[in-house]
Amino acid sequence: MLSLSIRSPFSPRTILALLTGVFFLGQGVQSLAVDYSAPVGKNYPKMVLWGDTHLHTRNSADAYSLGNMNLTPADAYRFAQGQQLTAHNGMNVQLRRPLDFLVVADHAEYLGGYYRFNVNDPLVVNTKAGEQWSQYLAEGNAIKLIGAFTASMRDPENNYPFPEHTRKTIWQEVAQTSDEYNQTGRFTALTGYEWTSILNGNNLHRVVIYKDSADKVGALPPFSGQDSLDPRDLWQALANYEEVTGGEVLAIAHNGNLSNGMMFPEKTIDGKPITAEYAKTRARWEPLYEVTQVKGDGEAHPFLSPNDEFADYENWDWDNIGRTQEKEDWMLEHEYARGALKLGLQFEESLGANPYKFGMIGSTDGHNSISTTQEDNFFGKFPESEPAVERTQNSMANNRLWQNWRIVSSGYAAVWAQENTRASIFDAMKRREAYATTGSRITVRFFGGWTFSSADIQSPNYLDIGYADGVPMGGDLDSASKDQAPRFMVMASKDADGPNLDRIQIVKGWTDAEGEHHEAVYDVAWSGDRVPDPQTGKLPSVGSTVNVEKASYTNAIGAAQLETVWQDPDFDHTQRAFYYVRVLEIPRPRWTAYDAAYFDLELPKEVPMVIQDRAYTSPIWYTP
Repeated sequence: MLSLSIRSPFSPRTILALLTGVFFLGQGVQSLAVDYSAPVGKNYPKMVLWGDTHLHTRNSADAYSLGNMNLTPADAYRFAQGQQLTAHNGMNVQLRRPLDFLVVADHAEYLGGYYRFNVNDPLVVNTKAGEQWSQYLAEGNAIKLIGAFTASMRDPENNYPFPEHTRKTIWQEVAQTSDEYNQTGRFTALTGYEWTSILNGNNLHRVVIYKDSADKVGALPPFSGQDSLDPRDLWQALANYEEVTGGEVLAIAHNGNLSNGMMFPEKTIDGKPITAEYAKTRARWEPLYEVTQVKGDGEAHPFLSPNDEFADYENWDWDNIGRTQEKEDWMLEHEYARGALKLGLQFEESLGANPYKFGMIGSTDGHNSISTTQEDNFFGKFPESEPAVERTQNSMANNRLWQNWRIVSSGYAAVWAQENTRASIFDAMKRREAYATTGSRITVRFFGGWTFSSADIQSPNYLDIGYADGVPMGGDLDSASKDQAPRFMVMASKDADGPNLDRIQIVKGWTDAEGEHHEAVYDVAWSGDRVPDPQTGKLPSVGSTVNVEKASYTNAIGAAQLETVWQDPDFDHTQRAFYYVRVLEIPRPRWTAYDAAYFDLELPKEVPMVIQDRAYTSPIWYTP
């Protein structure tokens, strides 16, 4: 096994990064919204850009009905660019570091309708849906009005959709607002929406993202759950958009842990076996998966990965989004990323196509127009879960669906791009050169190849080597000979404004000769002088500096940077496999600890107060 791990707390280039806010990655420079000069003839991506691909505003019917009645898409873009807003709780809120890109992904169903109805806009009031809502109000039945949106996601045939003219007019305004706030090279506003499908209370939502500007995007209204609840029909609508406009579009599957086994199924929603055509189509239109967000983390689960001590991270595993059915063990592999990636290998073996060949990103799914992922600056999901004494209390009295303390301050979509533009970010998503974090800006590079040496990661031009002699995250390796094993080059740097790093792990999944799938988690680089246990192979804990009472920690442990070249010691050239990187920080206070300290609260013991934020890269696949 070839492995070189740099474990010193600080390297010269990391010290420079922490002092200046600029990370030097080989010949490239990454900095927030600054220009860089690419080496002549080198067109590979050298900027890591941070964004949120899943944020809701008052244009979403559920957000509006649950209190977000005033913050618009324009407000969301301004906040993401670094401007201060007044949140619904009356506090001023601002990001220490602006985002590089944002997708306002309001629900397509009744998009903008509740607000326009409330201000008596004839565009909505004079529709059949508007007339029905007016009747509800005349009857004093506001609850039924609020429920009209939810009903439209479950039973579209019994709810009036907006007519084509209304949908198109509202959608064109959405696209034009996105164009208005798009600042080429400085901040990217990508137009998008959420297709909202709920089957028997199970969440099948997708976020749809366009590469194009309003002249193309506005040509066709968004495809909604009122058009169809079947993802196959969504994919056909995306294909139709590209055919009609010549533009480009993709979809991102919503975090699947509230789907009760339906997000990564073995059968279609009408019970038919998945075919090669289905597999190819899904992989074509859904290159990424939203692995982490406010409604829990979806990378791994202890039931599926009992030997992975870090699999039990912010799991939401009680029921579905409709609260209609409790979770059963068999559902989990069809909801969590690692289980789905293994299922994908199995399908590829039998069908010749992998429906679950996805990269990984995170996003927030916030519904208050405010995109916050930091533990010490978390403003919740809905207005009712913004900072307040009540939001962390262990009671259902003030919560619509779940106890607010369970909500996760997550996550980021990170992409490796040539420049901060729509085209560059969209292309990075499409080729899966992207990764997720649960809230910190951890910088991660990941390459797979056959000839990497220990010296390559130390080379000033290691990016040249990585792209010339291998593939980046999201790529494919093939054609191994019997005596070959893949080598992986990994570099991770801490968030300049966050905790040090604990370790780098490589997660491997594979199928054996009988078609059964397996997994292994390898510690490949870590901080300090720890030594794996000779019996179990487990690396000892990094320890903790967290003071829960004061909601503080120090970087007295951990490393600012870790890097390694690692070779798979258990490789079989006949077996399909995937590899992805998981980077863990040292422990830090969870947002609940910051709330407890700020509001002087004593929270119930079941409320977690410490967290280890992390990053998940998109996989690299090996195909015999």
